[in-house]
Amino acid sequence: MSSLRTHDDSWDIATSVGSTAVMVAAARAAETAKPDPLIRDPYAEVLVAGVGPGIWDFVRSDEFAAKVAEADAEVAAVLAHMGNYQAVRTHFFDAFFADAMAAGIRQVVILASGLDSRAYRLPWTEGTVVYEIDQPKVLEYKAERMAEHGAQPSAERHAVAIDLRQDWPAALRAGGFDADKPTAWLAEGLLMYLPAEAQDRLFEHITALSAPGSRVAAEAVGTRSDERRAEFRKKFVRIAAQFGIENAPDVADLMYNDPDRADVAQWLNEHGWQSSAVSSADEMRRLDRWVLPPEDSDRDQFSAFVTAEKSD
Repeated sequence: MSSLRTHDDSWDIATSVGSTAVMVAAARAAETAKPDPLIRDPYAEVLVAGVGPGIWDFVRSDEFAAKVAEADAEVAAVLAHMGNYQAVRTHFFDAFFADAMAAGIRQVVILASGLDSRAYRLPWTEGTVVYEIDQPKVLEYKAERMAEHGAQPSAERHAVAIDLRQDWPAALRAGGFDADKPTAWLAEGLLMYLPAEAQDRLFEHITALSAPGSRVAAEAVGTRSDERRAEFRKKFVRIAAQFGIENAPDVADLMYNDPDRADVAQWLNEHGWQSSAVSSADEMRRLDRWVLPPEDSDRDQFSAFVTAEKSD
C-alpha cells in the first residue's frame, strides 16, 4: 500500500497525484518537440509552463538529457525509456478513440483527466461530447491555461469537477451524460493511484453506465515486489542527487501496490465485456521505442493496455 495516500486526500496541479499529471504532460511536450514525434500535443508545453518550476523542467530539457547521457548511460537509458513509454501509451489510447469514432461512438468520458488535451487536439467527429472528470483545482487550472492561449475544444467538452472516490456517476449524469448512448471510456494513468476495492468499484460504475456497444480502455498495472519498488526508489534518488533535482515527488509513494488488485482484462470479461490486453513492452518494441537491455524485459513489463467492448 502507499505510505502517503489517505482515503480523503486531495491535490492541486502541483502537488501529490496532481504533480504526476504535469510530468506526463512534460513527457508529451518533449516528444512533440522531437524531429519525428510519435504523437503531437501542441498544448502540452502550454499546460506545463504555467505550473512553475519543478521536475517537469528536467523532463523536457534536451540539455539535461545530454548531461545525463554523458555522466551515466544506465540512468540515461531509464529516463529515455520513461519518456518513450509515455509517448507509446498516448499513441495507443489516441488510436483507441479513433477506432471508437469510426464505430459510431459519440460520447466520451476521460476519467482522472489531469492535463489530458485530447478534447482539444484530437479530430473528433462532429457531434462528439467529451466529459472530463477530475479534481476541481486540476480542471480549473487546465481551463484557465487553455483560455489564456485561445485554445478551443474540437468536441463539445464538459468538465465534471469531482473526486472519483465520491459519487461521480451522479455528477456525470448531472453534467448531461446519457447512459443510453454507447460511450468510450478511458482510464489512463489512473488505476495505480486507486486501492484494489476502488478499482473494482470504478469498473462497476462504468459497466452500469455503459450501453451495449460501449468501449473502455485502461492502463492496467500489476503488483511490484517490495524489492523492485526499493530498487526503483534507490535509482530515482540517485538521479535526483546526481543532477540537482530538488523536491521531486516519489511517485512510488503515491501508488497503491495492492496484491489483491484484480486483473482488469479478466474482470471485464467476467462482467459483460469482451476484452483484450497488450503488454506495454510489446507495444514499445512494435513502435521501436524499447531502449532498455534485454535482461530488463521481464521485470519492466509493469503495465498492460486493455481495451474492451460491452456486448450486452
